[in-house]
Amino acid sequence: MSLKTNFNFPVGYHDFHEDKVFNYQMNRWYSMGYAREEDLKEAALKIKNFNDWKREMIQQAEKAVSEDRLINAAFYYRAAEFYLIYNDSEKEKFYDKFINLFYRAFASDSIERFKVPFANKFLPALKVPAQIDSGEKKGTIVIHGGFDSFIEEFYSWMRYFAAQGYDVIAFEGPGQGAALKKYKLPFDWQWEKPASAILDYFQLDDVTWLGISMGGWLCFRAAALEPRIKRVIASSVAYDYMKFPNYFAQLLGKLFFHHFRNYSNKVSLKQIEKGGIDGWSISNLMYITVKKTPMAAVDVAEKMNGKNIHSEMVKQDVLILTGREDHFIPFKMHNMQIKALNNTNSLTARVFTREDQAQNHCQVGNIKLALETMLKWIGEHTDH
Repeated sequence: MSLKTNFNFPVGYHDFHEDKVFNYQMNRWYSMGYAREEDLKEAALKIKNFNDWKREMIQQAEKAVSEDRLINAAFYYRAAEFYLIYNDSEKEKFYDKFINLFYRAFASDSIERFKVPFANKFLPALKVPAQIDSGEKKGTIVIHGGFDSFIEEFYSWMRYFAAQGYDVIAFEGPGQGAALKKYKLPFDWQWEKPASAILDYFQLDDVTWLGISMGGWLCFRAAALEPRIKRVIASSVAYDYMKFPNYFAQLLGKLFFHHFRNYSNKVSLKQIEKGGIDGWSISNLMYITVKKTPMAAVDVAEKMNGKNIHSEMVKQDVLILTGREDHFIPFKMHNMQIKALNNTNSLTARVFTREDQAQNHCQVGNIKLALETMLKWIGEHTDH
């Protein structure tokens, strides 16, 4: 496999936009090496709401295409897709544009793509072989995201680990990327199922397993029930989704929430119509779970709790990476997760601060530091 594209991971969590909802996403694509600082600054000046976001991201994508900056264009279409609500017909259109531009941009890298059989359908997977001239490969790293990620988003991460001598596989489970959009697989919190399918298909054991964002919950669920996973890395921990300070958590505190489901559904659908981050959160959960009502989607989300993660059954070596100022997941989840992991072979926790420029969700702002931390830890916990 020939790898010709170079990636840079710029350091710094920027104030692109005063609204953290928009600012984080801009930092996300910039920090991973996919977006230009000047493009984001230009777009930010014209964004006040989700409609503005869509318009400006499409404009930046079209401009990038005209200038043959296909990597930038791909991820601006991804950004445009991200904040569309569940029933917007353009979600799949922008996804298709993203995929088309992504694989055109990296055509010279000859990325290996796979369709892993699962539940009479398929899980998409990518593989980047270890880039070594001589000697033995150091092992295999398997990567996945959380609720709504696409595997292509982690290509720069895959390339980093492959350059250090590791085979790297990334996959989309139910509810993610093409597994949802093309194969109609709704989100399933029982992550040991796709994990086992991936390990079987690639004939893997003794792997390092990396879960990102809400993947920090899913990776522990998989590790608890899949012994072929030997080392677990959580880039962000979730522990109990319904304890987040989100719209659903607010509703949980009200007696009518479960007893008056029809009323709760109406209130939630009105919130989606109103727009904003609360409405989008409801919409996104409905979208990935393929549920027609908000309450049905909540029924799925409630399963992602401290009991069903089975932390007490995780016996592997564990590394947890947490941003001290994560605006998605409250910091208390970090301590709750550590306390619950009481049977691990070893447990290492790293909290990133503003001084590290990696204080937010998934270490956005200093991805290189996070990857270096993971690489060092893997080396220390692998028998050679």
